[in-house]
Amino acid sequence: MRVCAIIAAAGQGQRIGSSINKQFLEIENKPILVYTLEKFCQCTLIDSIIIVIPKDWYRYVTENIIDKFEITKVNKIISGGETRQESVYIALKAVDEQYSTVVIHDAVRPLITLDLLNKVIITGQQTGAAVLAVPVQESVKKVSDNQIEQTLTRDSVWLVQTPQVFKRDLIFHAYQQAFFNCITATDDSELVEYLGCPVHVVKGSRTNIKITGPEDLDLAGFLLRNSN
Repeated sequence: MRVCAIIAAAGQGQRIGSSINKQFLEIENKPILVYTLEKFCQCTLIDSIIIVIPKDWYRYVTENIIDKFEITKVNKIISGGETRQESVYIALKAVDEQYSTVVIHDAVRPLITLDLLNKVIITGQQTGAAVLAVPVQESVKKVSDNQIEQTLTRDSVWLVQTPQVFKRDLIFHAYQQAFFNCITATDDSELVEYLGCPVHVVKGSRTNIKITGPEDLDLAGFLLRNSN
């Protein structure tokens, strides 16, 4: 079963407070996106990679990411849309039919490990849909108007991460239905849930952080510097 990975790198990253998109910020003289791509290139289960980037960044990505760092397996670089969901849908339409499995990953999760990447891909191939997630450790409250409405059962609440892995036909159909029915989701697996299809969970890692704010950038830098 051939596998195509979609790296969602089209975000603007406004919350990080930088003039440059966060996926292109450097840690130890290397853009965050490069760390992510290098890990996916090392994964023997992945056959090709599609990168979804902001409009007008094609030359930069080609020269300063792909060529400079000798990134292999990337066979398409495409411009994304206004939202992550729109960008992923554009990428899914560019996935060749020879690929039966699609891996979707946030560019700004550079600390994904090969072990977890392999586990979630294999589970996704076996079940049709799989995501990485970690159970919450703190108490979880449902809040309205700054007042607690309910304490949720912590054992049943997990924080979902990427990569998320799906059979190509399933995730493409899920995105098509979302487009036609104007459904907006917070992650890819939610669209599969709307179809009534089960999504399996593979326990992830708390170090597989998504870089969103300045504190995440500092933490990612520390973890990357100490990961070898």
